[in-house]
Amino acid sequence: MKQTVLITGGTGLVGKALTKALVKKGYKVIILTRNVAGKDRHEQVQFAVWSVQKQQIDITALQQADYIIHLAGAGVVEKKWTAAYKKEIQDSRTESSSLIYEALKNNENKVKAIISASAIGWYGADTEPVKPFTEDATADDSFLGQTCKRWEAGIEPVITLGKRLVKFRIGIVLSNDGGALAEFKKPLRFGAAAILGNGKQMVSWVHMDDLCNLFIAGIENENLSGSYNATAPNPVSNKTLTLTLAKAMKTKFYIPVHVPAFVLKIMMGQRSIEVLKSTTVSCKKIQDAGFEFTFKTIEAALDNLASTTNQH
Repeated sequence: MKQTVLITGGTGLVGKALTKALVKKGYKVIILTRNVAGKDRHEQVQFAVWSVQKQQIDITALQQADYIIHLAGAGVVEKKWTAAYKKEIQDSRTESSSLIYEALKNNENKVKAIISASAIGWYGADTEPVKPFTEDATADDSFLGQTCKRWEAGIEPVITLGKRLVKFRIGIVLSNDGGALAEFKKPLRFGAAAILGNGKQMVSWVHMDDLCNLFIAGIENENLSGSYNATAPNPVSNKTLTLTLAKAMKTKFYIPVHVPAFVLKIMMGQRSIEVLKSTTVSCKKIQDAGFEFTFKTIEAALDNLASTTNQH
């Protein structure tokens, strides 16, 4: 009997990759979306309507689900952090979580577990001497730290319904389909390896394939519950990431260029804080729970992504 996974935020970068990975493993996927018109049907993938603003959800879709993967939330780096957009970033996460909770509470269902996204924005900046952040650290006082805290708190009430809850604090996701890597690649096309600020800030990253496997482990390993860092075992500095990417892309000629912090602040406003922040995150807890990363080093991850780009 095929098990069904209901995904919120299924049309985003992680959602699309995860849908493919779940289908490959034989799961049936239902993606909750605001608009089902024009969406490609597939025998294992269906779409159902929900509206976070109206607090409405397709109950029949919910009742078919064995698991829920909750990824919904407005993008953090896509737009300038105006007061209105900051509110949207927070509300899109907390209101979607409360919609799931209320729907589960008020309708018969067979959902065994909810696997929710969170982010390493939970943690602040590294302090000297650097001690990698573990899951028991308190949420940082910054905007993103408090957003992650509210995000996790928003979905936590599902535990009172007897559901197992897993929260993955996701690092910088490396994928050929968009996200951070696309931004890192842009200057390299012009022969510039753009090192941000002094380049010493640590980047806690994860390969998209490993991230999808983490979510699948969240479903399949019943011993998993609570928060886990979804970051690879070896964080690297921004400079190392940039220069490793230049090598992986076989960029014959490139000049390392430092983009000064003040330029980033002008270009990105408050979002520059995140780009310049050094956050070293530990993945020991999920490894101790038996999870094996396929891509443990930045070299392995970027070589893999570069070789798969060349095949397209």
